Amino acid sequence: MTDPTWTESEAHDLLTGLAKPLPELSARYFYDDRGSELFEQITQQPEYYPTRTELLVLQAYAADLIERTAPKVLAELGSGVGKKIQLLIAAGRERGLVDELVMFDINQMFLDASVEAAEGTFPGLAARGIVGDFGADLEKLGPGGRRLLLFLAGTVGNLHPDAVGGFLGRIADLMAPDDWFLLGVDQVKDPAVLHAAYNDAAGVTAAFNRNVLTSLSRRFGAVLDEGAWEHRAFYDEENAWIEMRLRATADTTLAIPALGFERAFAAGDEMRTELSCKYTQESLKQRLDGTGLQLDGWYTDPNQLFALALLRRDPDELGTVRMTVS
Repeated sequence: MTDPTWTESEAHDLLTGLAKPLPELSARYFYDDRGSELFEQITQQPEYYPTRTELLVLQAYAADLIERTAPKVLAELGSGVGKKIQLLIAAGRERGLVDELVMFDINQMFLDASVEAAEGTFPGLAARGIVGDFGADLEKLGPGGRRLLLFLAGTVGNLHPDAVGGFLGRIADLMAPDDWFLLGVDQVKDPAVLHAAYNDAAGVTAAFNRNVLTSLSRRFGAVLDEGAWEHRAFYDEENAWIEMRLRATADTTLAIPALGFERAFAAGDEMRTELSCKYTQESLKQRLDGTGLQLDGWYTDPNQLFALALLRRDPDELGTVRMTVS
């Protein structure tokens, strides 16, 4: 069933992306209910290292992070089911901190599950959810004050590098002087490891990628042959990013009658559905220039697969001490 609840801005962005020489779809369309379920399955695949590695780092450093930032409020962007946030809540509650939890996510179903899980696990915690897109709705978070903002899972990598500075600048504008920002960063590594992570043997990532077409059909009434598209993911070493694409396996057409759009695709034509940029500590620091944020800590695993970057606005407490799980 079509869900014609798009805004003019969404329609404009969709049509602009589809009209490019290499058509592009926003990653936001991955995360309908089915897509969110598939992503949770992806995180459990043996090839997919980011989730379990980030959990390892959080388990090792949750107490240190809480003691260092002393937050009364945790606010997580893209909360999913909230497994990682619970490590920080527990560390905070043990120390008489973290009275409030704010969870911000594009998917209402997973947001509700996250809030319910947090309240059930931590009685007395004031938890609430905000439905929104971190690319457009950050102001819904409201003013800060002893708040630790969290943007985990390497989701910052879905932003084109040229857009990262603007995003981080908007985060900085939301932050009070005693706020902090914890950013999950997927690091540059062996391309074979990256290729496997986005091309799992069970085909879950392929199903997740193709589900974006189902999402387009439901949200915009798109008319297309979903069976005429296949998953493709590859690592671009020059740009240090994974590209996910959909490739037409036969001549086909994508039409969105409600928006007056139609485009023919020949066999072999592709659409880009996601960028997943990888960073080093130095390349991330370069993206911080002019944002009003400074790198204050770098927490990583022994193999340096994934890192947590601790950022703050206060220029008096700077540092880039590398910390590694022993």
